[in-house]
Amino acid sequence: MKRTQRRPSVVVTTGGRGVVAHAGARLLCDLADRLGLSAGLSAAMAPTKRRRRGHDRGRVAVDLAVALADGATAISDLRVLANQPALFGEVASVPTAWRTLGAIDAAALARIAAARAQARARAWAAGMDPGFYVIDIDGTLVGAHSDKEQAAPTYKGGFGFYPLLAYLDRTGEPLAALLRAGNAGSGTAAEHVTVLDAALLQLPVDPKVSEVIVRTDSAALSHQFLEACRERGCRFVVGHPLTAELASVIVKAPQSRWTAAISADGMDEREGAFVAEVSDLVDLSAWPAGTRMIARREEPHPGAQLTFTDIDGHRYQVFLTDHPERDAPFLEALYRGRGRCECAIRDAKDSGLANLPSADFAINQAWCALVLVAGDLLAWMKGLCLRGELAAAEPKRLRFALLHAAGVLVRSARRTILRIAAGWAWAAELVNAFARLPSRSLVT
Repeated sequence: MKRTQRRPSVVVTTGGRGVVAHAGARLLCDLADRLGLSAGLSAAMAPTKRRRRGHDRGRVAVDLAVALADGATAISDLRVLANQPALFGEVASVPTAWRTLGAIDAAALARIAAARAQARARAWAAGMDPGFYVIDIDGTLVGAHSDKEQAAPTYKGGFGFYPLLAYLDRTGEPLAALLRAGNAGSGTAAEHVTVLDAALLQLPVDPKVSEVIVRTDSAALSHQFLEACRERGCRFVVGHPLTAELASVIVKAPQSRWTAAISADGMDEREGAFVAEVSDLVDLSAWPAGTRMIARREEPHPGAQLTFTDIDGHRYQVFLTDHPERDAPFLEALYRGRGRCECAIRDAKDSGLANLPSADFAINQAWCALVLVAGDLLAWMKGLCLRGELAAAEPKRLRFALLHAAGVLVRSARRTILRIAAGWAWAAELVNAFARLPSRSLVT
């Protein structure tokens, strides 16, 4: 009979010296400094300050964003950084953080967005440029457990907000967010255009020079939005509702039109999934010139509830695009990649978006802006500082493996050295991540 191993006995006391927790979060602070984000936010927030004394509000904003990336769910969680001045420096108090958020008005939001765009240009110059630019726009529901300003009943029977967000697909960088009341419309064209314009301002490329593709679900399908994409030089890939009339046309398409769909990486065929262009079978004259319709059909997964448009055991979907690529399977794989935006939004909710802190709508807007900054830092950390599986990890795993690591601060030769706990499985990855920080010359 195998004996059960007992845990080693320990006596718990206080008095440890030089010990720090959340040591990996310092990587995000240094990344913000190296890319000029800290300086940019300081300049952005400077006009909101009425006296010279006190904390730099741009630095407060950076610290709040680092705390969000580190897993904070409330402003008071900033104390995790504030209680470790030897590692994070002088961090503002919680009341000061509240005042900083309260000072972020519409003009400050615009300046913060400009600072983010400048830092993004430096991040891309350091190696983040994906070379293929797809902007995803999607909405998500954020619950509210109290009567906050502009919180309202949602279409799913809940109560809260309905923000609209934009992400860059290949890098996972958040580009823009528009906080809206919970009863906002899913297909409000003007708000989609607003988010698109804010997202384009974040890109270091010109859509009239480099191809930029805008990808959304059918909620964004409107003449105003597609025309806006065309006016700004962007290609569009937008979902289209599958009506009974449209389904009856598509199902009659000759079998010879259907081609096997491909996997997301384009390497393999997807079993039971097919694609066909049906532009000549439907009237697209009302849409911008060059608009095409692509249809897909696939076998529903086991246990799926069939609908009236699921004919002959197949599930059908359609989307519109003005992309000139003639390979329909490529376009279908491009549209299907929209699901990655849902993962990015899930990560944002795990980094502060799910917990809007205030009864005041303006403060919650400011909080959303810092959620975007937190998302930027996490994306840049993965793209510039990490390799292997951690470069594709979700925030929860990054916190477990890197950001929440423990260490010891020691002084040697007039330097402060951070020693990651010996035996920590990801110690080498964290040390290497610090070594890969972009050069300071990016902001000089």
